[in-house]
Amino acid sequence: MKEILDAIPHRPPFLFLDRITESGEDFLSAEKFVDPNLDFFRGHYPDFPIMPGVLTCESIFQAGSVLLSQISGDIGKKVPVIARIKNAKFKKMVLPGDTLKLSVKITERIGDVYYLRGKAVVDGKTAVDVEFACTLAVVEGK
Repeated sequence: MKEILDAIPHRPPFLFLDRITESGEDFLSAEKFVDPNLDFFRGHYPDFPIMPGVLTCESIFQAGSVLLSQISGDIGKKVPVIARIKNAKFKKMVLPGDTLKLSVKITERIGDVYYLRGKAVVDGKTAVDVEFACTLAVVEGK
């Protein structure tokens, strides 16, 4: 967890990564246990709680942010921010108690803009597949 907290500014209750499971030069894999006690379940289909798709995407984006923070060498001085979301496909509901297996890969880099593809998988089945772009923003005062 420390590796994640050192890499990105997200903190609970808006941190959607638990652990990094693998990383390399242009890819990262991570996990998130979807705790049934997460507050949004009280209001997002209370009789049939599902994780909002946008928060599943956010889990993927946070994994991408950790990857970019690791490879940029500017951890704490620059933070990755979303610049584009494209071709998001929602294929499986994410339910309380599921574990998200997240993967992100850089597909292209142009200057400080990184293009990535990410996926969230539950029980071996794709829940979300998305392409996105991030840029590195300078943190004021750092």
